[in-house]
Amino acid sequence: MNGPNGPNGVDDEGDDIFGDVPFVDEEFDHDRLEEELRQAAAVLDPVPAELRRAAIEAYALHDLDARIAELTFDSLVDAIPVRGAVDVPRMLTFHTGGLTVDVEVTDEGLLGQLLPPQPASVEVLHGPRAGAALTADDLGRFACDAPPSGPFALRLRTAAEVVVTEWLKA
Repeated sequence: MNGPNGPNGVDDEGDDIFGDVPFVDEEFDHDRLEEELRQAAAVLDPVPAELRRAAIEAYALHDLDARIAELTFDSLVDAIPVRGAVDVPRMLTFHTGGLTVDVEVTDEGLLGQLLPPQPASVEVLHGPRAGAALTADDLGRFACDAPPSGPFALRLRTAAEVVVTEWLKA
């Protein structure tokens, strides 16, 4: 098919009808395009709330064989308040089978220890996004510099088992 500038829309000098500068892939900002497409999709075709909820629930099942560590102590609920004490850390104790997890939550982060002491990998979970990956030393101690925000849980991988704590609001 012949276009206004010759056959197939190309003029006699070989330039295309859309401009004189050829497209160069190295100069193109792929990250910016991806972000703009995400924003457009969020406005024009948002993910339904029911589908988002189902996806989060399905993600939670990927550790289906994990043991659930039950919350047995929460200083916000179980502790007796001390008069004049301010900025008191929140103390949590989780228990499952023969494993106890003690956690102290402060504005600076969290500290924890596994009892009986043992090495483990610890992950701080914040909903569907990946959390902080920590390592418990031989004494079972672990720390995270970032305080949890919103609902959080801990996933512990010891040599013998995978344990996930109950979800709590920070």
